Amino acid sequence: MHYIKTKTILSQKNGMNMYRGCSHGCIYCDSRSNIYDMNHDFDDIAVKENSLDLLKKALKNKKKKCMIATGAMSDPYIALESKLEYTRKAMELVYRYGHGFTCITKSDLILRDIDLLKKINEKSKVVVQMTLTCMDDKLSKLVEPNVCTTTRRIEVLKRLDEEGIPTVVWLCPILPYITDTKENINQIIDSCIDTNVLGIICFNMGMTLRRGNREYYYRKLDELYPGLKRKYIKNYGNSYALPSPNNDELMELFIKRTKQHNIMNNPDEIFEYLHTFPSKNKSVQTTLF
Repeated sequence: MHYIKTKTILSQKNGMNMYRGCSHGCIYCDSRSNIYDMNHDFDDIAVKENSLDLLKKALKNKKKKCMIATGAMSDPYIALESKLEYTRKAMELVYRYGHGFTCITKSDLILRDIDLLKKINEKSKVVVQMTLTCMDDKLSKLVEPNVCTTTRRIEVLKRLDEEGIPTVVWLCPILPYITDTKENINQIIDSCIDTNVLGIICFNMGMTLRRGNREYYYRKLDELYPGLKRKYIKNYGNSYALPSPNNDELMELFIKRTKQHNIMNNPDEIFEYLHTFPSKNKSVQTTLF
């Protein structure tokens, strides 16, 4: 871990990352790709030490309330967050200045902040996005070694539902020849139904690989699944998109089951929901009605 200074904290679409890099160790992580020009080891987390000051200024000066998002490049609930609390402090600022909040995570550490999630949701809007890739906890520990198991993440989704906090699941990536089975997809969807997930984001059944990410992923395949790398190279070469050979069958299953249970399955529709700030402040509505 090391500290860095940053010039800005919010993107044009109001996304932010308090950390750069991640300690979850997911073997497929796109954020390892060279395209992002990270000038330090991915596992050596860069902490943006002035990010909270920049965020306070940005939120205070925003003329229009909006949804503030985090987790696109680095999980906001990496292990360091339990000590540094940058994500929690950012949420406190979001609440103070009346904005909404959404994040993508794989960590049960988010339950530490359930008090803030509820306060923001009562005032404006909160949506928690949870990534689920494989139901087998032993397999999950191989491909996502330093984060809580899928079973635990489902328990988190259940708790959030009980507290009235909306949730969305990212069903990706689905690793060809590893997690691309009907059993896996059905079990994940079952869990989403049981926990009242509003939407599931799934572009297709497969994954993506770019330079930097590809080399790391293949090294891990050699460790975990000797010989499988050759199959990947033979079938995909250096392609960016690696669709599962079972993609058509699994996507048909996904669309059918989500429609049956009124779960949003169109990524554009879900993204619009995630980024739409309530037209009226909830506390004002309560006062008026």
